[in-house]
Amino acid sequence: MISHSIKYALESSLVDRVFVSTDDEQITEISRSDGAEVIPRPAELAGDSATTESAISHAIEWWQEQNLNPTIIVLLQATSPLRPNGSLDNALEKFQAEGFDSLLSISPTHRFFWRVDEKEAHAEYDFMNRPRRQDMTEADIRYVENGSVYIFTSDHFKRTGNRLGGRIGYTIFPEEYSPEIDTPSDFLLLEKIAENL
Repeated sequence: MISHSIKYALESSLVDRVFVSTDDEQITEISRSDGAEVIPRPAELAGDSATTESAISHAIEWWQEQNLNPTIIVLLQATSPLRPNGSLDNALEKFQAEGFDSLLSISPTHRFFWRVDEKEAHAEYDFMNRPRRQDMTEADIRYVENGSVYIFTSDHFKRTGNRLGGRIGYTIFPEEYSPEIDTPSDFLLLEKIAENL
């Protein structure tokens, strides 16, 4: 999964350097052999309770110690490895041309969303006029954050402590690129999708 993200970044004509933040020796070895540089992440920022934002904050501090000051940061989550070819350059071009503070990749979903409270289910769509998938209009379509690509300025992150915020742009990946890997069954599903893509 890490190799997919490294390769994707290295294929971009707009990315200067690729880094992997990790505390794991095997991931370090894979990352370096695939052409990435490694940021040694402290163990306290690598456990299940650590946030992505804490890893970003550490990476920025580490870069400053190395006299590196990236103005634009691209975050590629290894657990969302399916990305269309050339999509990173397209996203970066849009990010720079529009002057966004942050940008994320999203995918359309044709699912119908509900919220629940302690006793009832509440639809987030008009179930009395349920559209068929082929009849859905742009206004009917909802989008999911697919976790594949985040772009933000280092200034924005230093101000807010978050990868998203300010003027938020987006790039749309087709629906088949939206699954994320959180469980072993997710991995098997993505493997099949990747074979078909």
